[in-house]
Amino acid sequence: MNQRTYKIIGKVHLGKTIKIGDFVVIGVLPRGYEEGEIETYIGDNSVIRSHTSIYAGNRIGKNFQTGHGTRIREFNEIGNNVSIGTNSVVEFKVKIEDRVRIHSQAFIPEYCVLKKNAWIGPRVVLTNAKYPRYPGVKEHLEGVIVGENAKIGANATILPGVKIGKNAVVGAGAVVTKDVPDNAVVAGNPAKIIKWADELSY
Repeated sequence: MNQRTYKIIGKVHLGKTIKIGDFVVIGVLPRGYEEGEIETYIGDNSVIRSHTSIYAGNRIGKNFQTGHGTRIREFNEIGNNVSIGTNSVVEFKVKIEDRVRIHSQAFIPEYCVLKKNAWIGPRVVLTNAKYPRYPGVKEHLEGVIVGENAKIGANATILPGVKIGKNAVVGAGAVVTKDVPDNAVVAGNPAKIIKWADELSY
């Protein structure tokens, strides 16, 4: 029999047929909490790959998947059929709806909302602090909202409080400084509308 190498801390509720890789830690306690104070839920048929850390207080739906080395902080709401890629980081109090795909090495900070079917490319950075290190910055954090079916291309950066509209497309490497309308395609630094989603073709 193989020795178990993963670690479960505190009140963790695991669904049926969950696969947990080596050196995974589930139920990591955030600062100021004692073991057993916070419950963590992960739904059926989930796959948690090696070296992933999932903090306490997460509520995660069915068919969840992580890549290797994923970091998920506390008190997030994550829907069904969500995938978070290798070495991506999701901070706390994030809402991720059903069927969202986050690729490798993405950063999703506090208070962001990713709506159904949103697609986040590799190395995408969402931000939430307009003036980092200024006094009171923690009281003025604004997460990014990524609309339903929106797609964010690789290496794009989205500034705090920006709303990406439904079905919108953000080009690779774009720096998005203001809201993107539904169905718009934006690119560049700063990002500007270059066409509309129904004009895209292969």
